[in-house]
Amino acid sequence: MKVIAINGSPKENGNTFHALTGVGKQLLENSIEFEIIHVGNKAVRGCLACGTCSKNKDEKCSISNDPVNDWIQQIKTADGLILASPVYYAGIAGTMKCFLDRAFYVAGSNGGLFRQKVAAAVVAVRRTGGSTTFDSLNHYLTYSEMILATSNYWNIAHGTTPGEALQDKEGLQIMDVLGRNMAWLLKMREVTKATLPNPATVTKIYTNFIR
Repeated sequence: MKVIAINGSPKENGNTFHALTGVGKQLLENSIEFEIIHVGNKAVRGCLACGTCSKNKDEKCSISNDPVNDWIQQIKTADGLILASPVYYAGIAGTMKCFLDRAFYVAGSNGGLFRQKVAAAVVAVRRTGGSTTFDSLNHYLTYSEMILATSNYWNIAHGTTPGEALQDKEGLQIMDVLGRNMAWLLKMREVTKATLPNPATVTKIYTNFIR
């Protein structure tokens, strides 16, 4: 089994990274492969709303000059996913948001590529805005019919300078418990895969309220 973690911070070894490694430590101890993909320092633009991914059904975004399509396929083949972001103006960091909009729209438009994977959101914050960012990340996971792993508090670690989150004892415990619970869900899902198939997919109903 394998979990892909998306690091949405511009800093490669910042507090978002340290929060992820706290989760990853427990996954690795449970013999689950763990890989961090660093998205936040790449040049990733936002969705063009062109609808090409939905029309072509080729599991690809029409923008092909960045690694987003490769990342989509890596997530597709993984068993679990962690979305992690620092807090920018009480929200998701810009590059991370661009990636999420594109990756999750492609996944949803192509039969639910991330459906029923075990997933979690993780946030690193200096002071405030952590809960709103955590909520925003979870929007992508819950919209995609993913199985949410939880901890004993919101998955938020506090710190400013890189590595400062390692002083957040409660934050470290939250990531540790999250890793344990995620490993348990992954193992349970693996054991029941042969005897308990995923619920059947349904055709999405789209509505608006213009009469």
